[in-house]
Amino acid sequence: MATALLAGKFPDWEVFSAGTYPARFVHPLAIEVMQEIGLDISENVPQSIDKFLKEDFDYVLTVCGDAQDSCPEFFGNTKNKIHIGFDDPASFIGDKAEMLDEFRRVRDEINEALIAYFQNK
Repeated sequence: MATALLAGKFPDWEVFSAGTYPARFVHPLAIEVMQEIGLDISENVPQSIDKFLKEDFDYVLTVCGDAQDSCPEFFGNTKNKIHIGFDDPASFIGDKAEMLDEFRRVRDEINEALIAYFQNK
């Protein structure tokens, strides 16, 4: 969700997404709540951070709440490493309506925090 939100707000940026333990697919509820705001992530595929270790980046941003523990160092070339942690909505337990609310809450928190951070960069 963070990648799509940043790419949507800053279309001239190259934005990539990767994880230390990537899921096999993008969560269907993430797809649904992003479509609600006009962003289509249905074709996205989770990738491993290993794919990017030889790349140069201006920013590496970790967003998972436990990313600092599970991925304390990014050994690729980066000018700025930032951590802004959010809850993992996929770990929330509830019925579909409650889960959608959780995905929306996290989507909106990500949007607000990332836009606030990068607006002045």
